[in-house]
Amino acid sequence: MKLDPILTKAVRLLRRKSYDRAIKVLEPEVNRYRGIYTYYYVLAVSYLHTGVFNLAFTYFKLARDIKMRDPSVLLGLAVLYLRRGETDRAVDFYLEVQDQDERNKIANKALKVIRKYSGTENLSAWIESGGLAKLFPPPPLAPPSKVGILILMLGLLIGLVIAGGVLIKVTGIRLPVRMFFPRNEREGLITSALDPTEREEPVQVGGSYRYILTRNQVFDTYEKARELFTKYRDEAAKVALNRILESNASDTIKNKSRLLISYMEVPGFDTLKDRFTFGEVYKEPVLYRDCHVIWRGMATNLEVLQNATSFNLLVGYDTRSTLEGIVPVTFNFAVSVNPERPLEVLGRILPVSTEKGQDILLEGVALHQAGLLLRGDK
Repeated sequence: MKLDPILTKAVRLLRRKSYDRAIKVLEPEVNRYRGIYTYYYVLAVSYLHTGVFNLAFTYFKLARDIKMRDPSVLLGLAVLYLRRGETDRAVDFYLEVQDQDERNKIANKALKVIRKYSGTENLSAWIESGGLAKLFPPPPLAPPSKVGILILMLGLLIGLVIAGGVLIKVTGIRLPVRMFFPRNEREGLITSALDPTEREEPVQVGGSYRYILTRNQVFDTYEKARELFTKYRDEAAKVALNRILESNASDTIKNKSRLLISYMEVPGFDTLKDRFTFGEVYKEPVLYRDCHVIWRGMATNLEVLQNATSFNLLVGYDTRSTLEGIVPVTFNFAVSVNPERPLEVLGRILPVSTEKGQDILLEGVALHQAGLLLRGDK
């Protein structure tokens, strides 16, 4: 998966051998990264290096549930079985790694060690001498830093300029600038563009709609959404597209709007760019359909099942002074929640119709409950 800022930071700390710091970064995010291989693997390797072997084993097993035959995970489990003295199981895992990569240095070295120190006491002595660390699986690769990318781009630019200058001098050919700098467009931008036939009849005549837009308003709103999409401001783009979907815009443009929404990504706590307040959403829920929000508050009426969690979020009540509203929240997996402490919820807005009109629900994506929130910092 593409690493977000939190995972990127943890991987870089791991590669710098700052194992405790990597753990501190990841431990509070267990609910957010449920089912994410990289999260489990980085934690497993970090715990392995810090000597917390029981947790290392737990996270390697969770990682293996996602990638059954991943060599790095197999190496991690193998070294833990070796430490336990379960040599047969360790050998099985090392052989499985060799089946995929005959030249795997760690697996080959481990098998040589096992053959050399076949006696239990000899193997234990080798482990206690610190040799086990030589068999630890490798850390994942870290994404390049901004500085590294800049240096690489400058190097490529210099190389292209030199090569282009030589080519022009030798052949006399004038090379277009865009040949060296192709436009970097987000996936979905081209397919969502309106063609001339789709622009002929942008509005429908007759019918009942929540919003009545003119031709120019339809075009302006749609193009505004596409511009926001290019800036990765997906939630703001959804608001514009939801206005189109609830309007008299043509079915063709509405279908293009749904197509554009399908390319949008689920944000995280650190990547959500546009924040909507409870008051904004409650005023016009349909405009914020499927938008993601981060709201703070307290949990009440908590119900935790084996594969689901639900509670009412008292929005704004994290400071115990102001209650903005009450929103039902549902997670489709079990989440650890302390109703005595403030929390922060990342969720997707789901408008619902009631006898009193429009109301909202929140489909939980992630939950953060940390000491920072206890202080009511804003």
